[in-house]
Amino acid sequence: MPDEPAIKASPSGPATGPVAKQATRRRRSSGIGAPIARSRFLMIAVAVFACLGLAWWVATGLELVKPIFLPSPASVATQLGKLWADGTLLLDLKASIYRISIGFLIASALAIPIGVLIGSFRAWEAAIEPLVDFIRYMPVVAFVPLSILWSGTSDAQKFLIIFIGTFFQQVLMIMDNVKRVPADFVGLGRTLGLPDRKILTRIVVPSALPGIWDTLRISLGWAWTWLVLAELVAATSGLGYRITVSQRYFQTNTIIGYILLLGVLGLITDQVMKALGKVLFRQEGHAQ
Repeated sequence: MPDEPAIKASPSGPATGPVAKQATRRRRSSGIGAPIARSRFLMIAVAVFACLGLAWWVATGLELVKPIFLPSPASVATQLGKLWADGTLLLDLKASIYRISIGFLIASALAIPIGVLIGSFRAWEAAIEPLVDFIRYMPVVAFVPLSILWSGTSDAQKFLIIFIGTFFQQVLMIMDNVKRVPADFVGLGRTLGLPDRKILTRIVVPSALPGIWDTLRISLGWAWTWLVLAELVAATSGLGYRITVSQRYFQTNTIIGYILLLGVLGLITDQVMKALGKVLFRQEGHAQ
């Protein structure tokens, strides 16, 4: 007599049995929005970077690409080691981190209250939002010569470029974060007799904070881009400046090394902000 099949189907319901349960578990682990274990997430992420590094190593090792176009990983690492040993890399890192910190903090400090204001009051939205929309479509690159004219070639010029590149985007994104606060929350505050000021500080802003934090995290990535743009012109130090100097002497190992370093710095700041967001807004995450 043949074995009983592992999957049993009934006219009134789906198939059951160990095979069906395993298939359901696989769908749950690979479906849209399905969670995966942190260890698996890290393993996949590391594997992607490892595959890209291996492809780079093979392409340069077999001389499929000329070194002037794509230097080997060893050449890049050696050059970064030399720049670190003579203090050049550390000097460039300090200059760039200082500039992006100040420029980003100034932009964020102004964008948060303005974004909350126009996201909460329609009159202020009518007065500010069209102007912000108008300016944010202007290319930041076009402001570089003007920024030099307005503020010279000091760090203030770098702050200004970072500000122009991030502030206007932040304002609109924070406005959207505030508008996503459920109207029932605001209605509850009115039912309790709270004035608008307290509704903003006790209900709207705390409810929008997780979204605002994500906005800051995303816009920080843009700030790194505008930092390099600001340092490509009229600078004497910084990661972007070193890339420009290296271009003149065809030092592609330095260029690629600094580009990779920028990616590492961006990834670190992004992951740090993401981890801080999980700690600061843990209750919101559990509620969702």
